[in-house]
Amino acid sequence: MEVTGCPAAAVGNGDVGSQRDLSLVPERLHKREQERQLEVERRKQKRQDQVVEEEQSDFFAAAFSRERAAVQELLEGEPSAERLGEAAARLQGLQKLLNDGVRFLAAYDLRQGQEALTQLQAALAERRQELQPKKRFAFKARRKDAASVSGGGAAANAPPAEGVAGPSPPSKAGGAPALSWACGFSHRDSQVLEMRADELRQRDVLLSELSSCTVRLYGNPNTVRLARARGCKVLCGPVSTSVFLEDCSDCVLAVACQQLRVHTTRDTRIFLQVTSRAIVEDCGGIRFAPYTWSYEDIDKDFEGSGLDRSKNNWSDVDDFNWLARDVASPNWSILPEEERGIEWD
Repeated sequence: MEVTGCPAAAVGNGDVGSQRDLSLVPERLHKREQERQLEVERRKQKRQDQVVEEEQSDFFAAAFSRERAAVQELLEGEPSAERLGEAAARLQGLQKLLNDGVRFLAAYDLRQGQEALTQLQAALAERRQELQPKKRFAFKARRKDAASVSGGGAAANAPPAEGVAGPSPPSKAGGAPALSWACGFSHRDSQVLEMRADELRQRDVLLSELSSCTVRLYGNPNTVRLARARGCKVLCGPVSTSVFLEDCSDCVLAVACQQLRVHTTRDTRIFLQVTSRAIVEDCGGIRFAPYTWSYEDIDKDFEGSGLDRSKNNWSDVDDFNWLARDVASPNWSILPEEERGIEWD
């Protein structure tokens, strides 16, 4: 009896298991069908997004080319205040068009567009210079220290006076200045440094080797780079393109820009308005808050920058050292509201 009962029990258990497996088949098939439909929808949406991006890219290319040609025509004619004013207005439109294209343009197309825009801005500045009244001739005392001219004396290596832009660095090709648009401050300690709108208009700003300084940039630069700063406060008006931070620590930065990239920087608070996504790399202790600095004529500078004030992705940050999407990066965080009270002046 015991011998014959075991197989019967085993068969009974097998029947129960088989019935359980059979009952799970419809559920498994249903789940598989749902996954298949989701994959079909995902591929369909991807194709639609590609079509939209291609259409947007085609529209951008046509509009940018048309406006670029119009600006070039205005700059090639006989310079006048009216023509140059129209060229400046069209350049603002081109900058806004390029800023709006950040979402769908490839990096190469963005770079080409910005290079073309920079060239037009430089040409506009040259034409404006031609309209300036020429200075009367006057004798100037010759410098006694010839070494300052040749670059061998101490005067050549001294930093520029406070509030005055330094000389442009030499170009890679030769001894001519690389960019007449470069300006900024370097090698300063415990100073208040300022530049005004007429000094900054679409120029590239370099701030380097600063310690315990307060820098205020009232106006619309083209780019800003802050390198090797310690314990500094940097307040900047709207930047048309990119802001770069490198090897900084214990700083406070207020800036509005198209793109922000932060490298090898620690324990820094950034009050930000950005139209794309900020990027951090090899950083720690970076804290973000929305841009709150203001000054007279900032609305005018925003118009000149081409930035969209209604678009601010200050809390959308990509950390190149942290690829886990389901876990927050430990290298950056949102600055709590109770800690955002900053005395800008």
